[in-house]
Amino acid sequence: MVLLDNSLFIIRLEKLASSAKSTSSFTVTFKRYNGHDRPKPREGKPALPEPEEYMCLMRAQSKSKKISTVVKHEDVPKMMAMYAQFMKSNMDGLKRVKKVKSKAKAAKG
Repeated sequence: MVLLDNSLFIIRLEKLASSAKSTSSFTVTFKRYNGHDRPKPREGKPALPEPEEYMCLMRAQSKSKKISTVVKHEDVPKMMAMYAQFMKSNMDGLKRVKKVKSKAKAAKG
């Protein structure tokens, strides 16, 4: 998995979304990240220290391509604004769902 800068992550995410638009799907996940890249130590060993501030780990995956970034606490509003802009620009392929009115609702209303 490739760990990228926040702005580069959004750029690569746009490329990933455009390549997945015609053939497959892609997923984006958010996870709380404490900065440790090692597993918890066994019993009897000293525990890893707790961080002062947690970060956010963003991952994107499409087929075999995986990218990720770590968003620090002070960068969250800027990153969420960039992510929202990405979502607005790439949600053009969604199909509108037709609402079906049931006879029971029509009789009551």
